[in-house]
Order: sequence, then C-alpha cells, then structure tokens
Amino acid sequence: QVQLVESGGGLVQTGGSLRLSCVASGLTFSTHGMGWFRQAPGEERNFVAAISENGANSYYDSAVKGRFTISRDNAKNTVYLEMNNLQSWDTDVYRCAAARPGYSGSSLSREYDYWGQGTQVTVSS
Repeated sequence: QVQLVESGGGLVQTGGSLRLSCVASGLTFSTHGMGWFRQAPGEERNFVAAISENGANSYYDSAVKGRFTISRDNAKNTVYLEMNNLQSWDTDVYRCAAARPGYSGSSLSREYDYWGQGTQVTVSS
C-alpha cells in the first residue's frame, strides 16, 4: 500500500519561510518523479513544483520560481519543498504526489498516481 505523508505546514507571517517534507512508503521511491501541488477546498489541484527521479532536474510554476526549492533524498524516501518569502496568496493545502512512470516533471495532476493528504500552509499579513 502506497502512502505519502506530508508535514511541516503551519502559520507564518508574510516574508517568512517553511520547509515541507513528504515521506513515501510502499513504492520504489527512486523510480518516481515527485511533485508538489496546492489545493483549496473544492478547487482543482494546481502545480507548484516537480523533481525528476534522481533529483537532477526540477520544474516550477512561475508564481514560485525563485522563492521555492524542491529537493529529494532517495535514501530517506523523502521529497522536500523549501518555501521562502511567503506571501498571503501562498496560503493553501500543499500535497505531494508521485508521478506515473514516464511522466517525471509533469505539471498535470492527472499524470500523478499517488497523493498525500496534504499539509496546511497559512501566511498572515
């Protein structure tokens, strides 16, 4: 059974930082591209960032490029999202996901097979 468990969310002031983590189990982690999406209740999942299987390539939505950094540690089955200079519009639930084989780096949620439950990020002004 595949499980993705996020942590690290919380309440932060504008301009602050958070580091999200996502620990994966039940899959061969190093063979999956990984991604982070954001999702408000009742809304679609929106792409934030993705990383290739070996971590050599990363991809970002234009709204977060230069502020967020995705990374992974295959020895720990963990993917991270470092979030800096957070703004109010970054407030959302952040979910990690494992991409379907062959779809590493995709920004399309339909190309991800496994999802975590999410962690809430709230940025206050």
